[in-house]
Amino acid sequence: MFDAAILDAAGRVLDLCRQRRMMVVTAESCTGGLLAGSLTAVAGSSDVVDCGYVTYSCSAKTALLGVPAILIHAHGAVSEEVARAMVEGIRNHHPGRAGVAITGVAGPGSDSRAKAAGLVYLAAAVDGEILVTENRYGDIGRHAVRMASVRDALMLIAHCLRP
Repeated sequence: MFDAAILDAAGRVLDLCRQRRMMVVTAESCTGGLLAGSLTAVAGSSDVVDCGYVTYSCSAKTALLGVPAILIHAHGAVSEEVARAMVEGIRNHHPGRAGVAITGVAGPGSDSRAKAAGLVYLAAAVDGEILVTENRYGDIGRHAVRMASVRDALMLIAHCLRP
């Protein structure tokens, strides 16, 4: 299911979590659980993977992660602000855990020029630091956008976990 690059990146994240004695929590929208799946595809991951949220709908983002509905209304579910709020929700519900969140438009196509297919926001939180990135993969196909998002989310959380 996952290519070698994603599995290697997932293994690096797990190793970094072990070194930091920290567990990881995921929150995903457009990837529908693939990020958590990539981590748990690596044998022995149960010692550092805590849990994962698939918050595909706006109401799930609000109910499960505490993302304010007014924030979603103001900026849209696919936005830097919502990605940040998703990872803050992880921190609020799981103190002391590393968190990583994904929200985006996997495609194909999009209803909005401003939020075209391939637009994805990633957020990672470790200790007091939160990093958010905007990625514009383009309309490269649903599967490719989702896999690129997983790969880049793993790289982002690994960056935050490095000592």
